Amino acid sequence: MHDGFGVHADTLGRLVDPALALIDIPTQEQSVTEMLCDALHSVRMHLGMDVAFVAEFAGGLRIFRFVDGNDESATIRPGDSDPLCDSYCERVLDGRLPQLIPDTSKLPAAVALPITAALSIGAYISVPIRFSDGQLYGTMCCFSSHPDETLNDRDLGTLRVFADFSGRLLEVQAKRERDQESKRNRIHGVLSERLYRVVYQPIVDVLQNRVVGYEALARFPLDPQRTPDLWFDEAGQVGLQSELEMVLIEEALKGLAHIGDAYLSVNVSPETILTGAVQALLAGRPLDRLMLEVTEHTSVADYESVLDALAPLRSRGLALAVDDAGAGYASFRHILKLKPDVIKLDGSLIRNIDSSCDCRALASALIRFGQETGSKVIAECVETQAELNILRELQVSKVQGYLLGRPMPLAAAS
Repeated sequence: MHDGFGVHADTLGRLVDPALALIDIPTQEQSVTEMLCDALHSVRMHLGMDVAFVAEFAGGLRIFRFVDGNDESATIRPGDSDPLCDSYCERVLDGRLPQLIPDTSKLPAAVALPITAALSIGAYISVPIRFSDGQLYGTMCCFSSHPDETLNDRDLGTLRVFADFSGRLLEVQAKRERDQESKRNRIHGVLSERLYRVVYQPIVDVLQNRVVGYEALARFPLDPQRTPDLWFDEAGQVGLQSELEMVLIEEALKGLAHIGDAYLSVNVSPETILTGAVQALLAGRPLDRLMLEVTEHTSVADYESVLDALAPLRSRGLALAVDDAGAGYASFRHILKLKPDVIKLDGSLIRNIDSSCDCRALASALIRFGQETGSKVIAECVETQAELNILRELQVSKVQGYLLGRPMPLAAAS
C-alpha cells in the first residue's frame, strides 16, 4: 500500500514552494515547463506508475502537453493528441469511469475502450485540472501496464494535490501567453497601421549659436499612453524590436530633405545593427550627414561583431554615438568597446549638474575622456540656464534639450 502524503511530503513541499513563488512573481526566470515536468515525475514515482501526463482539452482533442514515463512505456509524447471522445479522460469527467481504477480488467467499460489495449493500461488514475475561475484545462493522469490493487483514496488525494499545483502553474503560463499575444498584436497593429510618428529635436552648437544636427525621436500617439522606451521594450519582448526600429529609422530619414545641411541622428539597438537591415537601408544615403546612436542599457554580447558590421559605413563617414553615457555600467562598456565618435551625456547627469558635485565630477570625467580619445560630447536634456552655464564652464559646446528646442514635427524642423 502507498503511504499517501507521508512518503513524498518533503518532495511536494520543495515543488509547491517555488511554484507559489513563481505565481506571486510571474516574471521570475524559473521555467513553468521544468516545474511541471518535475511534478509529473515525482507523482509518477510516488504512485509507482509507468506513465504520468498532463493533457489539455481543445477542439475535441486530448492533447498531451507534458509526459513522464519509463523508457519501456514511451508510447505517448508531448504534442501527441487523440480524440477526446475515445479517451478515459472524458469518461472520468462525465462519470462513466471512476477516477481511480486499480485493475482495468475488472471494469468492462474500461476493457471496451480500444486505448486500453493500445497503451496496455492495467491501472489508471485521473483527476481534472481547473483554473482558479473554474475553467477546465484538462486532466492529470497516471497509468501502468499492470494492475495495482494497492492504489487507494489517499493516492487519489495525492494526485489531486499535484493537479491543483499544476493548474496554478498552467494558469500562470496561460496568462503569460495571453499577455504575449496581446503585446504582439499591439505591436503588429502599430506596424501595419503605421501608428507612429517621428519628431526632431535640434542639437545646438552654443558657441556658434546654430543648429548643427537633429535627433529623430519616436512618438506613439495611441493608448496606452507610454514613453517610447516602453514601446520598444514591449516590441523586444515579442521579437519585433528590430522591425519597429527599422520602420522608424526609415521614417526619420525623410527628415534629411528638411533640415538644411544639419546632420540627422537616429537611434538603433546593437541587435538591429547585427541583422544587417540598417546597413541595407543606409546604402546610398549621405553617410556624412548621419549618426547612429546605440541605445542599449545592458552589456552587448559581441562588440566585435557590431564594430565589424558598422565598419564599412563608418569608413564612408557615418558617425557612431553612445547614448545615455553615465546612466549605468553598460554605457561605460559601450564607450570603451565601441570607440564612438560622439558621447551623449545622460539627462540624469545634466539635471543635477548645477547642484550636485557628484554629477558634475562624473560629467567632467566623461568630458575629459572624450577629449583624450577624440570623441565629441553632446549634453542631453538641458532645461535650465544654470545647467547650460555649467556645461559651458566644462567646455561642452554641443547641447540639446528643452532650453534650446523641443522635439518638433517634420514640417517645422527646417
